[in-house]
Amino acid sequence: MEGDWMKWFISLFIIIPAVELYILLLSGKTIGVGYTFLLIIATGVIGAYVAKKQGIKAFREVSDNVKNYQAPAEQAINGLCIFAGSIFVILPGFISDILGFLLLIGPTRNILFKPFIYKWIRKKMKSGQVIVMKP
Repeated sequence: MEGDWMKWFISLFIIIPAVELYILLLSGKTIGVGYTFLLIIATGVIGAYVAKKQGIKAFREVSDNVKNYQAPAEQAINGLCIFAGSIFVILPGFISDILGFLLLIGPTRNILFKPFIYKWIRKKMKSGQVIVMKP
């Protein structure tokens, strides 16, 4: 099982950049290299701005929960999604930008990603790989 995961993961590192490069080349041919370059820069700058705002908000929410002696589970998952989204929007490419913005925007994050994260956590808890301790 562990080997299957690694093969899948390595395949993603080969396939995704190849698809990103193909789309960038197609975009350069369709709208021009200059406009493609400007579009990549614009999505990176806008994405970094959104990521910064969302990241600060998530950090404050986690901090407030900790100060009030509450477990920041929901806010921590939001923070991880925002962190991943910020990495994706900074990477050059349209697929990574779309994925990054979907992770940064609250409603899409809640609908598309968090159910899978919660399912993964529950699976790990059932198998004993994740242990939740009460204070």
